[in-house]
Amino acid sequence: MKQQTIAQPISIAGTGLHSGAPVRLRLCPAAADHGISFVRLDYMQGDQVIAVHPGNWMEANLCTVLRNSDGASVSTIEHLLAALHGCGIHNLRIEIDGPEVPILDGSAAPFVTRILAAGLKSCDAPVRVLRVLRPVSVERDGARASLSPAPVLELAFEIDFADKAIGHQSRALEMCNGTFLRELSDCRTFCMRADVEMMQANGLALGGTLDNAVVFDQGNVLTPGGLRRADEPVRHKMLDAMGDLYVAGYPVIGRYEGIKAGHALTGQLLQALFADPQNYEITPCDAQNIARLPGANLSKKDMPLSA
Repeated sequence: MKQQTIAQPISIAGTGLHSGAPVRLRLCPAAADHGISFVRLDYMQGDQVIAVHPGNWMEANLCTVLRNSDGASVSTIEHLLAALHGCGIHNLRIEIDGPEVPILDGSAAPFVTRILAAGLKSCDAPVRVLRVLRPVSVERDGARASLSPAPVLELAFEIDFADKAIGHQSRALEMCNGTFLRELSDCRTFCMRADVEMMQANGLALGGTLDNAVVFDQGNVLTPGGLRRADEPVRHKMLDAMGDLYVAGYPVIGRYEGIKAGHALTGQLLQALFADPQNYEITPCDAQNIARLPGANLSKKDMPLSA
């Protein structure tokens, strides 16, 4: 398996979750070793290109944000990056006419379905992966995130919410082949009704609706149709982690564990990983492991019926 990009451009329009502003994306094929990059078409103060790279990560609690040295930034990228990680897209130029990726239905499924419809194309270069060599962990305010060596990408997550409609949930999965598509891609972002009211009072979540998030209120699910899966919240946290880990710029081989973790903590974990070169290696993927990467042997049949 060589590096992959998409076979043809993809246009997507929607609304930013936090800004509430309309935004348009154009996913464009890119050459071997280009990596993933965003291009802020509306940014006129300097460099428009924002590479998906840990050096461009900036801390934010409610979403994942990248910013280049000229100040151009792009936010709420986690669901799109999760789709790219899960589909095995290594090279892509993402043109965007605003500062925030559209939320769509609050999951990664709309991105995945468009990627599969466009088709994938091989690039003339081997796939390189980031292999975790030593355990690394970060903790803050009772939350913990860690990476440790493993033969494939493993995700394990645990959450605990007072609202009885969520409660305590945990799940662990190996992200081999189409597992991301089947088990995580359709799981939507979620929040408490009281949190929505507080965020909107502070100028955030202005684009949030019951159509792009699962909203809980005192043991009830307010979103029409209810949950797509009984443990959709913890699965969505795993989806977020899948996207946040792709800020590394390479498919990750290792075990990620999150306990009450969020975007900021996973970002700090990547910073801790890259702080010491002995923690990891970036290496061409051998034939045995290529078949076990998240984007190997995908099929439209892997998509859940809810997508």
